[in-house]
Amino acid sequence: MALTFKNVDELKQEGFIGFKKMADLFNDSSSIPKTRGVYMVLRTSTESPKFLKTGSGGHFKGKDPNVSISILNSNWVEDTIVVYIGKAGSEGSSATLHSRLNQYFKFGQGKNIGHYGGRLIWQLGDSKDLIVCWKALPKDDPRNVESGLIRDFVSIYSARPFANLAD
Repeated sequence: MALTFKNVDELKQEGFIGFKKMADLFNDSSSIPKTRGVYMVLRTSTESPKFLKTGSGGHFKGKDPNVSISILNSNWVEDTIVVYIGKAGSEGSSATLHSRLNQYFKFGQGKNIGHYGGRLIWQLGDSKDLIVCWKALPKDDPRNVESGLIRDFVSIYSARPFANLAD
């Protein structure tokens, strides 16, 4: 079955687990595995997003992570729950889903952490309500799986997920 990136059940069938609210993971990320893999950030609300002029993301290396509301609007992808696809680890990297997602959460809480990818998430008014799911890949290279997921997404929506600014 080809992914449509439209519902949680389909992602579960593809082996994604977790499906925890961002705010809950800020407080307790112990359920996230300490292995490499891929993850997705989902927005399951059917209401139009509310964009913030200034999000909660940290200023890593002095760089302002915020973009204009018009850029947020132009990046928004309708008719999908997936707003970001990320990876953790690769050949020669010790990063795990647990370590990478914790970096992401800290960045979203205003810390100056090196997780600049996916930064548009933090300009969503409901970012703490977003859902995070993951798929452990102890044998596969997460870079290849992530790029395949993004490629499949682009083939359906003619755009990368909202917060994936680069492949």
